[in-house]
Amino acid sequence: KADNLLWQTLPLGPTGYGDSPYQSFSTFAGYPYYIDLELLIEDGYLTKEICDSYDFGDNEHYVDYEKIYLSRFKVLKIAFDNAREQGLTETGDYQKFLTENAYWLDDYALYMAVKNSFGGVCFMEWDEDIRLRKAAALRKYRKKLAEEIAFYCFQQYLFAKQWKELKAYANKKGIGIVGDIPIYVALDSADVWTHPELFLLDEENLTPLKVAGVPPDAFSEDGQLWGNPLYRWDVQEKTDFAWWKERMKASGRLYDVVRIDHFIGVVQYYAIPAGAEDGKAGEWLKGPGKKLTDAIGQVIGDTKIIAEDLGIFVPEVKALLEETGYPGMKIIEFAFSGDRFNEHLPHMYTPNSVVYGGTHDNETLVGYFKPEERQWWELQYIADYMGVSHQDQVVDRVMFTAYGSVASVVIFQAQDVLKLDNWARMNTPGTVGSNWRWRMRSGELNQGHADHLAWLVDTFGRF
Repeated sequence: KADNLLWQTLPLGPTGYGDSPYQSFSTFAGYPYYIDLELLIEDGYLTKEICDSYDFGDNEHYVDYEKIYLSRFKVLKIAFDNAREQGLTETGDYQKFLTENAYWLDDYALYMAVKNSFGGVCFMEWDEDIRLRKAAALRKYRKKLAEEIAFYCFQQYLFAKQWKELKAYANKKGIGIVGDIPIYVALDSADVWTHPELFLLDEENLTPLKVAGVPPDAFSEDGQLWGNPLYRWDVQEKTDFAWWKERMKASGRLYDVVRIDHFIGVVQYYAIPAGAEDGKAGEWLKGPGKKLTDAIGQVIGDTKIIAEDLGIFVPEVKALLEETGYPGMKIIEFAFSGDRFNEHLPHMYTPNSVVYGGTHDNETLVGYFKPEERQWWELQYIADYMGVSHQDQVVDRVMFTAYGSVASVVIFQAQDVLKLDNWARMNTPGTVGSNWRWRMRSGELNQGHADHLAWLVDTFGRF
């Protein structure tokens, strides 16, 4: 019985250079690349011949973002013109969407239209009048770019309509959708341009004063410089976290469960001076903590939260999770390289936790557990702990061990269910150019995989 199955996605926002879903042009908008063109053919806004005349790439294993970028918007513009001719934009349903999403939609559509008019650069490089949102400039560009603004609103209407139908279908099948939101937003975003007072920016020219990242650790001797602008938490608090509330309400409409990435930043965050070359020069500052989670609790309704609490151990984070009831995360790939009390070892789990084989930032299980990649003592512990006598058994035993743990939720990447090597890895942090590209072929995830997962669910009473 599938009444508590979960499907987790990466963030669904529109991306820019590097194609990372964690660097989006808007925390509210949906990715136009996800709009199903076949449904637009059914709606009468496109024809198969039009769609087939564009090149979207033909590599069955990898997404070709450049080809999609050069083709997708041209096809959607044809759909927009046809839909408008057929009266879609005058319907009550369409107008209701515009009204219900006015908080972010108008500014997002304007941001993208103006961005395009300046050759795609970040708002930091726009003319001063529109960069600083002078009233006259806003009026001028809204009039000048009215057609393109309407086109971006149309894209968001299609995304929302199709996602709502997808979610309803999944929920009807007993599947809840787990969404993912980065704690920070991109500098190149409608969010920062529209609400600069909420971010740690120079008030005159809007350049960041300090940016996000993490300090040096076992994975990176220079730390990580993410570059996202940090929040002015004092200003956010004075507004009773209004922007965060709108963000979480929007997430609650899209998902049944929301995973908050880098949840540690709610309690304490690492601030790196703008202009630094790496993550070494930062300092830890105090976050809003329970004040923010209380604000989220006021608007999130029945939507559940998963806290991505990976990284350095912060007692205050554990305390906040206990107080809120948010489950934290465990990663089996992290389990065998420490001592016998490593919190990622299944015998250390608490029921209110979510266990993953690995995340989008990690190697695949096949890639990670190769004998040549691990120390001999680590291999011995893996063999002892999971009863593994041969490398070919490792992935099955990892899944068996995870499902047999007390963790309330078990989630594996599709690449790991399919037992794919690191060529299918989703992301290698600190690199650009070959990430976020893996795609699953039609029919690749088959009944055999479903039966195996169903057997694990049944064996350990997870139904």
